[in-house]
Amino acid sequence: MFLLATVTLCCGAVAGTVALFELTPGPAPAKQMAERAAIDVAAPAPVRVVGAPFEPNLNPRER
Repeated sequence: MFLLATVTLCCGAVAGTVALFELTPGPAPAKQMAERAAIDVAAPAPVRVVGAPFEPNLNPRER
């Protein structure tokens, strides 16, 4: 218990010190990347399925 308390206090002290010296974020950029990029939702790309389709096991006694 003593070791756990010691490690907890040390980690808390390190996290608190880092939080005190952390730089504040600057002004946000004018546009986000998602707003600038064009997304084509009209034609989705075909997906290749490998293997057998998933079938849930509804009766666990029968495998």
